[in-house]
Amino acid sequence: MNTATAQEFLVAVALVLVAASATAAALARDPVRQAVLLAVLGLCLTVLFTLLQAPDVALSQLAVGTAVTPLLILLTVRKVRHTTTSHQDRDDRGTEGADES
Repeated sequence: MNTATAQEFLVAVALVLVAASATAAALARDPVRQAVLLAVLGLCLTVLFTLLQAPDVALSQLAVGTAVTPLLILLTVRKVRHTTTSHQDRDDRGTEGADES
């Protein structure tokens, strides 16, 4: 197996991994699982860009697609869930207080 064939094989494997991780991220229902799968997708894309000899794009993808974007999604989900829980607790306390009067 010569170098060009090996390179093409690795690119094909990376493309399959990218397609599989993108499909998994799109089909996931839980936002936390989606964020984790998005990070995996970013890592797969980083490998693909490295194999395609685009190290500058790979580094950008590693920083933004693998770290920053999933982190922002996770922080947003945490904030929304915390806010929703706080509102539900307040509503529950308000309902209980009205029943006891």
